[in-house]
Amino acid sequence: MRRRHLLAAPLVAPLAAPLVARAQMGGASWTPSGPIRVIVPFAAGGTTDILARLYGQRLTETLGVSILVENRGGGGGSIGADLVAKAPPDGQVLLFHNSTFSSTSAVMEFQNRAQHSIERDFAPISLGALVPTVVMVHPSVPATTVPEFIAWARQQPSPPFYGSTGPGSAGHLVGEVLKRDGNFQMEHVPFRGASLLMQDLMVGRIQFGGDQLSTGLPHIRAGAVKPIAIRSTTRNRLLPEISTVREQGFPNAEILGWNGFFAPARTPEAVLLRLQAEIAAAARHPPLAARIDELGADPGGNSRADFTAMVHAQVAALRPVVASLRIAAE
Repeated sequence: MRRRHLLAAPLVAPLAAPLVARAQMGGASWTPSGPIRVIVPFAAGGTTDILARLYGQRLTETLGVSILVENRGGGGGSIGADLVAKAPPDGQVLLFHNSTFSSTSAVMEFQNRAQHSIERDFAPISLGALVPTVVMVHPSVPATTVPEFIAWARQQPSPPFYGSTGPGSAGHLVGEVLKRDGNFQMEHVPFRGASLLMQDLMVGRIQFGGDQLSTGLPHIRAGAVKPIAIRSTTRNRLLPEISTVREQGFPNAEILGWNGFFAPARTPEAVLLRLQAEIAAAARHPPLAARIDELGADPGGNSRADFTAMVHAQVAALRPVVASLRIAAE
């Protein structure tokens, strides 16, 4: 398995943690009482949704109950997350979120309108996958790199539009960082999920956007969108010719995305350990691991302690970024 930095600086501080940790079987005695709902806080069709359903198929087999994936998009993922925060802490309702969870938490906290706390109201279970993000433009934009896009944007009579998966999302923060560091203007357009963002990018309603590689790759290959940068620490094996934002002179926009499982806080440890063990085993299951690799991602399955440390460190690193950008409520 290829190793990547779990978090990228300077948007998020790096951590060293194994992607697949030892399975913790101490909680294997817990058995679900019925179907498990997995809330994906974005519209269907995006990478987070795809990965949740891939894991759901395998976990249905190993846990012996149906895994029901539900899409509850809106608010940069906050609506779906809040539903899980308020669910009974019995392992029957889980959240499958991505790195936007860290950014929206920092933004909502800065704006004094947080309905829940990622650190207080959730129990991280395990990483699902590390997924790189690609920065893309509409094919009509005459740019093949971020600097070329900025030069083009400065020449336009009005600011171009950039999309994200909602206010406070990772894409929103990166867009604002690029505006600041590149000294140019764009207008933010929030969407309820990556699939909706991609639809508007492909038809030219927005000119710039970022998406996890696995969702964007088919459209890139079809020529419907054009990649101009990788937002991760290294180039991706599926698009080796596309340089990173750091290589292009924008290290502050560097961040590697993740997807992972959470339960409501106060979920019994025996439940969390059983779920972590099953997720770790699923990540090692050859057909699932191969499918994740096809998406340009790396399977997860790390321990609860490692995943918790990773998420909490990312939130802590994003707080000063959000404060410096002074992102207003939308």
